[in-house]
Amino acid sequence: MANISTLVQEKFIFLHTFIRSPKAVGSITPSSKFLAQALTKSIPWDSIGAVAELGSGTGPVTKQIKLAAKPHNRIILFEKDPVLREQLSVRYPEYACYPDACQIRSAASAEGVGQLDAIVSGLPFFNFPEQLRKQLMDEIAAALKPGGLFIAFQYSLQMKQLLSRYFHIEDIRLVPINLPPAFVYVCRKKEQHP
Repeated sequence: MANISTLVQEKFIFLHTFIRSPKAVGSITPSSKFLAQALTKSIPWDSIGAVAELGSGTGPVTKQIKLAAKPHNRIILFEKDPVLREQLSVRYPEYACYPDACQIRSAASAEGVGQLDAIVSGLPFFNFPEQLRKQLMDEIAAALKPGGLFIAFQYSLQMKQLLSRYFHIEDIRLVPINLPPAFVYVCRKKEQHP
């Protein structure tokens, strides 16, 4: 019964956050378990060190990260909304949680991490102004090690052109069991980016 109550509470909080800031949230409901699994299964957890999650929200992807991660992995979360960030800090006290995804490198440095092996993102990039999208892409690319993975979900293929400037897009998967259905981009950092 507690799990159902928690799930309903998470959906309510997420919906409330969406109503307050629809462009920052991008969806009326949290990511499904299937989407969270699709985001984390491309990460070679045994052979990497540090991973960041952007736009952690109520934590459905964070939960999947915790299930997949190995004891040696360092996880850093980013969530802009202060209420959601506080809840993440309570639910995942072992993970550092920061407010600004435009400051990935400084947060990683504060955690004693150099460049990241992978970044997982649920940010609704296409809802953001063009300047913010570019700033985020620059920061993500700079924060990743050479050959690092960027795995993001979007609700359309509109980000394909921008992502291809920074990354080799290795795969795009449709996850139909999500509301709305989502595309997962599996990308690898290019040697040179804009």
